[in-house]
Amino acid sequence: MKILQEFKEFAIKGNVLDMAVGVIIGAEFGKIVNSLVNDIIMPPIGVLLGRTNFTELGFKIQEKAVLADGTILPEVVIKYGSFVQTSINFVIIAFSVFLVVKAANSLRKISIVPEKK
Repeated sequence: MKILQEFKEFAIKGNVLDMAVGVIIGAEFGKIVNSLVNDIIMPPIGVLLGRTNFTELGFKIQEKAVLADGTILPEVVIKYGSFVQTSINFVIIAFSVFLVVKAANSLRKISIVPEKK
């Protein structure tokens, strides 16, 4: 029963609410970063590479095939374009989180540690 009491104290402290707000804001921030990468950053890169859609870049390993018994084998593609695009999303989000944590740490130092005279 002690674990239930600890959970109740944890939930009442507001940590759960703070975490829920952080998850929701983080999910929406991810959508903004996805739009930034997909709609603003990748189109010029696609033009430079002579492609209109960067996510279609890939190496085709196997063509689509129909076997004698009618079974359809899908094509197999290593989609490195999608991987690069997702990696760019990650770097932007990681850098943004770094900046937020850096700012929070700076504010914490200012408010917690007063200057010595």
